[in-house]
Amino acid sequence: MCVNNQEVLVMERRNECIALILAGGRGSRLGALTSHMAKPMMFFGGNYRLIDFTLSNCKHSGINTIGILTQYFGTDLQIYINDGHTWNLNSPEGGVFMLPAGNNEEQQYNGTADAVYKNISFVDKHSPESVFVLSGDHICKMDYARMLSFHKQNQASMTVASITVPASEFLNYGMLSADENNVITDFKEKPYTYKSNLASMGIYIFKWSVLKKHLIDDHKNKYSQNDFGRNIIPLMLQSGEKMYSYRYNDYWRDVGTVENLWKSNMDLLRVPSPFHIQSENWEIFTSYKAESRCYKSRHASVRNSIVSGTYTIHGKVKRTVLSDAVIIREGAEITDTVIMPNVYIGKNVKIHKAVIGPNSVIMDGTKIGITDETGYYVDNFERAHGISLVGPWSRVSNNNKFVPNLRAEKSTNKKSLVFSSPHEKND
Repeated sequence: MCVNNQEVLVMERRNECIALILAGGRGSRLGALTSHMAKPMMFFGGNYRLIDFTLSNCKHSGINTIGILTQYFGTDLQIYINDGHTWNLNSPEGGVFMLPAGNNEEQQYNGTADAVYKNISFVDKHSPESVFVLSGDHICKMDYARMLSFHKQNQASMTVASITVPASEFLNYGMLSADENNVITDFKEKPYTYKSNLASMGIYIFKWSVLKKHLIDDHKNKYSQNDFGRNIIPLMLQSGEKMYSYRYNDYWRDVGTVENLWKSNMDLLRVPSPFHIQSENWEIFTSYKAESRCYKSRHASVRNSIVSGTYTIHGKVKRTVLSDAVIIREGAEITDTVIMPNVYIGKNVKIHKAVIGPNSVIMDGTKIGITDETGYYVDNFERAHGISLVGPWSRVSNNNKFVPNLRAEKSTNKKSLVFSSPHEKND
């Protein structure tokens, strides 16, 4: 049988490398959005989920054995991923394996490194030479195979994907320095200031035998926070391990904050856009299947926006990303906003620069993110870099008098907010 070079590379990677996806964080920086949803399950760009991007990257990169480490709301994630068939990852040569934290305190994941430590037996079962440690909340199209090739060529103990960031964002990342040969010489986790603008993307490749040793040593240290950035990477650097920076120059965003979630959705609408979800050679697969039953009245206006699945639009929509089952009534004006699935927006509503969580109802006449002479419209909000955030299952009324650019808390009565999206035949 004749096989081409690409097939040979894929077969080699099946035997030498597996991936672990960290999908268990609480996601507290996303506020109410993750109060009842795992962060990797967050909607993006219409009807995609954040986890879709990492899983699709694994498939395109020839990585077919994947462990997903979950802790909060892991059941929903397990139902969504199922056996991985949506991403063509349910092959006999590999598979997607859910690795949830246990119920008692000792079995909980107490940090990113601890999560991997508690799954050493899973990795050993597959006997890989190298292990990818990935995040479930990154937006990018990255060929992990190229990074693996770089890692192997340098015979590295660890390789970290890195990208340049402005000084204002140093506090959000692990910052590193590297010499002219991309050898890492220094690493600091989320410093106020730093001598380099090179940031870790939280995408790692480790030589498994080396990582396993450091995970065991870290576990024995009762003062450790059991974290890759705070403990494992500095420890490996101090031990003289061969550690390299893999420079990434394409689009990438960590959407672990409300601001970045909003910005990355808005990036899809820019002309020209720095990121296109779909392309011929790198499809992003998703399990979310929406019906296409759409209604747009003759008075409606939709400009420079993404609309997905079923929708009913009577108002004006501009620079906005709409997910499935959204209703926008007469006189509503929506700009620079991300609207997640199953949202009802009433008559004469005004929304600007906001993220509206799924299953929410915005009552007639409500204004969000827009001030008048009083400057007050809603209460129970939290500031999020000028972006208004309405959490899932929220009912927002103009009578509540709440401050703009803040967060609405989740409603306690889910049943009162459940509605369907009728296909209206008449204007």
